Amino acid sequence: ALFVETYREEKCHDKRSKICWFSSLCSAEAYDPLDPTGNITIKWDIMQWTPDGYVAVVSIYNYQKYRHIQAPGWHLGWVWAKKEIIWTMVGGQATEQGDCSQFKGNIPHCCKKDPTIVDLVPGTPYNMQIANCCKGGVLSSWIQDPVNAVASFQVSVGRSGTTNYTVKAPLNFTLRAPGSGYTCGVAQKVKPPTRFISLDGRRTTQAHVTWNVTCTYSQFVAQRAPTCCVSLSSFYNETIVNCPKCSCGCDNNITRPGSCVEGNSPYLASIVNGPGKSSLAPLVQCTPHMCPIRVHWHVKLNYREYWRVKMTVTNWNYRTNYSQWNLVVQHPNFDKITTIFSFNYKALNTYGEINDTGMLWGIKYYNDLLMVAGPEGNVQSELLFRKDPSTFTFEKGWAFPRRIYFNGDNCVMPPPDAYPWLPNSSRVLKVSSFLQLIAMWTTLLFFRLHM
Repeated sequence: ALFVETYREEKCHDKRSKICWFSSLCSAEAYDPLDPTGNITIKWDIMQWTPDGYVAVVSIYNYQKYRHIQAPGWHLGWVWAKKEIIWTMVGGQATEQGDCSQFKGNIPHCCKKDPTIVDLVPGTPYNMQIANCCKGGVLSSWIQDPVNAVASFQVSVGRSGTTNYTVKAPLNFTLRAPGSGYTCGVAQKVKPPTRFISLDGRRTTQAHVTWNVTCTYSQFVAQRAPTCCVSLSSFYNETIVNCPKCSCGCDNNITRPGSCVEGNSPYLASIVNGPGKSSLAPLVQCTPHMCPIRVHWHVKLNYREYWRVKMTVTNWNYRTNYSQWNLVVQHPNFDKITTIFSFNYKALNTYGEINDTGMLWGIKYYNDLLMVAGPEGNVQSELLFRKDPSTFTFEKGWAFPRRIYFNGDNCVMPPPDAYPWLPNSSRVLKVSSFLQLIAMWTTLLFFRLHM
């Protein structure tokens, strides 16, 4: 599917900005052609009834192939359908208690009509933990680490119904992970409810009631502009195709002071770490593209049966370390990839048997952390592809990727007519063959004269 992207100056769902990132798929903004079924599912399982309510286990499943939730983690919110309160929580906590002044004895954990829940941090005491909790809100993508793609917490709800017929599902679920971008649907009752199997596999229990909520991601809702761009180069052309100018915004310190910072600024440390500086607000190095992330694809070598590519990911953001980063690259030769030298790799067969998309991510404890802008703010690897004689060519930009995602966000590609094209090599090849022929005949003539 073609994915044509342009800027348009007009109002959109993000009312804070007049610049929106549009595409030919605007009618289905949350649809990702490389992960069409990806979503985050919230499962609300009522495990037991109490005198004035119930105890539930709430689980968050990240079913997205390559989009993960990084620090400072997820925030889950909802609105109670009646006058419910939260008596206690295990594995998570409400960010605000609210007004609980009407309670004289046992004080609830949260009395807000619209609570917001966050995960507990690693190292939480065991008596406050349940399974899959306490990761600081960080969730891995499903392909990178499915074990850590689930989060759970337990909540004891009061002043609600105490039967399947009187209990009401919460309304208006919201998921910030950590910023906006996710839109959640209505809670749906699941039949039959969730079943649980004991560790020894000999006993099965089930929830009294199960509700499912599905949340989908839209890059257009998440931010006003793209977050990454792609540059290109090759061994056969001296041209380096940089990221398109203003790919992620424009450097304009006159109208937007502090929108970027020079890498050699003597005040860099104070600007980055000054009081009140939010780690969520990117502070990028002043560049023509103004992107926090740049991905560079370099066609490095050409062998008889193989060809080699070097990929470099550079972090231009002075405020963010990208943990568990990943790339998704679409190129027709991924069906013949043989070696990835310092990244993990997984084929994404989005279209059945067609294997033209690969997912790349860092090796744990080696290069899975992409450091902030500076000398160490990059990771790189090389890819070795085997040639398919029926399709391989260096002509017309074939050796460059069709699209690249970083952490699930679609990166801005250079326009196709700017790619480093293969020079007109027919004359060079003919001259080279002619010289080889002369050398061969000269050698034969030399031996004939001296025998």
